[in-house]
Amino acid sequence: MKTNIDILYSDEDIVVINKPSGMLSIPDRFEASKENLSVLLKTHFNGDIFVVHRIDRETSGILCFARTADAHKHLNNQFLLHKVDKTYYAFIDGHLDEEEGTIDARIAPHPYQEGKMIAGKVGKEALTHYKVIEKFKLGSFVEIKIETGRTHQIRTHFKYINHPLLVDSIYGKREAVFGKDIKGHKYHAIVKPEEEDRPLLHRLSLHAGKLGLMHPTKEIKMEWEAPLPKDMKATLNQLKKWNKL
Repeated sequence: MKTNIDILYSDEDIVVINKPSGMLSIPDRFEASKENLSVLLKTHFNGDIFVVHRIDRETSGILCFARTADAHKHLNNQFLLHKVDKTYYAFIDGHLDEEEGTIDARIAPHPYQEGKMIAGKVGKEALTHYKVIEKFKLGSFVEIKIETGRTHQIRTHFKYINHPLLVDSIYGKREAVFGKDIKGHKYHAIVKPEEEDRPLLHRLSLHAGKLGLMHPTKEIKMEWEAPLPKDMKATLNQLKKWNKL
């Protein structure tokens, strides 16, 4: 059966996917008919699919699903014990004080806003490590590794240190990045007035780029990479061209 799913790896135990931004990992609890990876994979493989972990709908990148109950149990245990290597890439607002660092703050549901999380001294433990790859006038491009997998962990942690993701409609300052944001005063000199300024990046500026875990039956460490998707790659290229410090 043909599918548009970008399958990075599959065998009788697991399947690893490069999820596009905008696609649900699992069925929506309010609109179960919305397209989601879990159902698509069940149809594609004509068999069971077990959810191991999730990434936000707007986040692109690597997701691993189990194909058997035993594999599901094995993988779940790895995630619970923080034995899985998870690497993300993100555009964030502003410049961090340190080139490398760790955000150590607990995460809990927001007391007043449903569906939103908040970082601080209350909630579940959460650790986020970051490394700045490149700085621009508009913000920074960073590599992020998380030891825990709390809901909205990366988004909440960077909001907590006053450097939210560059594009984040819930925790950040922008819903999109446009050419004029990157080119600044040069924009009107190189773009005709009648030309529409379409967004370069119109979704969460976060990509799950690498995943490493122990195969549930082969007992070997396996790693996968998903390159930056077109919208984030185009944004990075434009930042390098027009927005250098």
